[in-house]
Amino acid sequence: MTSYLYIETPEQLLDLCERLRDSPWLALDTEFMREKTYYAQLCLIQVANSQYVACIDPLRVSDLGPLLDLIYDPTIVKVMHSGRQDLELLYDLRKELPHPLFDTQIAARLMGQGEHVGYANLLENMLGVRLEKAHTRTDWARRPLSEDQLHYAADDVRYLGEIYQTQRDTLAREGRLQWVEDEFRKLVDIKNYMPSPQDAWRRIRGSRHLKSAAQLNVLKALAAWREEYAIKSNRPRNWILHDDVLLQLSRQMPDNLEDLERVRGIEPGFLRRHGQDLLQIIRAAKSAPETALIPEERPARLNEGQEAMVDLLMAVVRLRAAQNEVSPASLAARKDLEKLILGERDVPVLDGWRRSMAGEDLLAVLEGKRAIMVRESSLVLESC
Repeated sequence: MTSYLYIETPEQLLDLCERLRDSPWLALDTEFMREKTYYAQLCLIQVANSQYVACIDPLRVSDLGPLLDLIYDPTIVKVMHSGRQDLELLYDLRKELPHPLFDTQIAARLMGQGEHVGYANLLENMLGVRLEKAHTRTDWARRPLSEDQLHYAADDVRYLGEIYQTQRDTLAREGRLQWVEDEFRKLVDIKNYMPSPQDAWRRIRGSRHLKSAAQLNVLKALAAWREEYAIKSNRPRNWILHDDVLLQLSRQMPDNLEDLERVRGIEPGFLRRHGQDLLQIIRAAKSAPETALIPEERPARLNEGQEAMVDLLMAVVRLRAAQNEVSPASLAARKDLEKLILGERDVPVLDGWRRSMAGEDLLAVLEGKRAIMVRESSLVLESC
């Protein structure tokens, strides 16, 4: 296998796509920048099959259509590692997601290789290959790219196919392919990639500490306005108004420019251009009907006894995870166990393979039908 091909002309891209066309799988990764934009700026696309490794320069090749046709070909398995951000970028390009997909990080989670294992660690553990980390902070938008930078980028897909085939064979042998396919279907749920200004407030840490329904309603309205502005101007959210500023505005709810000027973190120029917009949004949110001011339902606080029950259920999860060689977090998050304690049943651990591995046991413990015991210095679950 050659080191890598550098694709910087339309003719080279067409030739590469012809070489890759009959591949059963295609390793895929991207390099991008988004520090100064809302949408990620695609700077490099790396692909590989069993014969070729290539770095495609989208800053030199403006028409990526032939490559995208290949990536979206449903007969080719797209192999990625922690591919959520790459999928987000592909959605921005075509407003759809490629399939079928195989994510080696998700597969590693269901093979007991770690919850969020990085590509370099997975590669070293599985193939004994150590990668250089010298270009993790590269500005991928600068040209020309050096040989070292391109070699570093190519390595991100060079070994993915071998990892994929090993993981796929192991999962098939252990009867777990259906598990990962269920997880991959969730990964390519298009709803996860569609911008939703009305839900933008959910990303803001500290929203739970607002004291009134009116304050929360103001935050929702301001966050939605900022999201729409960021999309339209293609600028980062916090370049427009920082999260902390939105929280301050929601708490103080200023009703005139003088009060608005006292809020720290708003640039004078921005205030001149958009001060009246902010005041109008705040007034409308404050004066909305009472029914619209009801905050989202927040999880109830657990008492000490309930916290102890969550700890007990967590022990069951860890026990079943160890027995089945998967990470505990892939089975159930603590917040899901808290929901079980509070009587909720629409949680991931009660669905699909998770239910058969641990969910039924958790319900049995809650119903007093099973108990966790210590036998010969080991935890066991026994019927009551």
